[in-house]
Amino acid sequence: MNENKENNAVPLRTRLKTLRAAQNPLDTNRGGLLIRGRLYTWLATNVSRLREEGRPEPHSIAAFWSMPEEPQLLPLLRQWVEEDGYQVSLPVVTAPDTPLEFHVWNPDAPMREGAYGIQEPVSGPADPPDIVLVPTLGYTREGDRVGYGGGYYDRTLAALRASGHPFVTIGIAWATGDLSNTDYVPQPHDVRLDGILTDKGWAVPAPQL
Repeated sequence: MNENKENNAVPLRTRLKTLRAAQNPLDTNRGGLLIRGRLYTWLATNVSRLREEGRPEPHSIAAFWSMPEEPQLLPLLRQWVEEDGYQVSLPVVTAPDTPLEFHVWNPDAPMREGAYGIQEPVSGPADPPDIVLVPTLGYTREGDRVGYGGGYYDRTLAALRASGHPFVTIGIAWATGDLSNTDYVPQPHDVRLDGILTDKGWAVPAPQL
């Protein structure tokens, strides 16, 4: 049964990649800018509220190195590090079928090409993340996520939750990944996200810190 679901997910991922590739480059650039702006505003608003309430503020943000087809986060990550003083980390693949590790990133950090051709920082492990930004290919309005098929984020988020450290997850997606009008059914091991942000706005409402 699970094998059939995985097989069915292959054409779904292909279709989702085709939809995002068909976007107008101008819309892609504008969409990335809107996503970065909404993310910045979301975090700043939450931090202001936490300060007023005298509660601890987030310190560590686990992000990802955007592939060319994904919303570009790098300008925002730079701003968070250089202007706001957050610790930003990026995922590192250490072995197949294991959770990701998050290693500290800054604009001057040395990088290397990882197992899937994605840039990874050459640094030590970061602090446990307070916020995790998750690359999302497809999604439902309930927070279910379709990734790229490796299962890395499902294992990673499950391991983080088992550790007991509180954190918030936000999927970063294109609106073309909306699965609302499809027969997509998530698998039992899929980990739901707390919020999902697209170029058209919050597809799953913005969570509170």
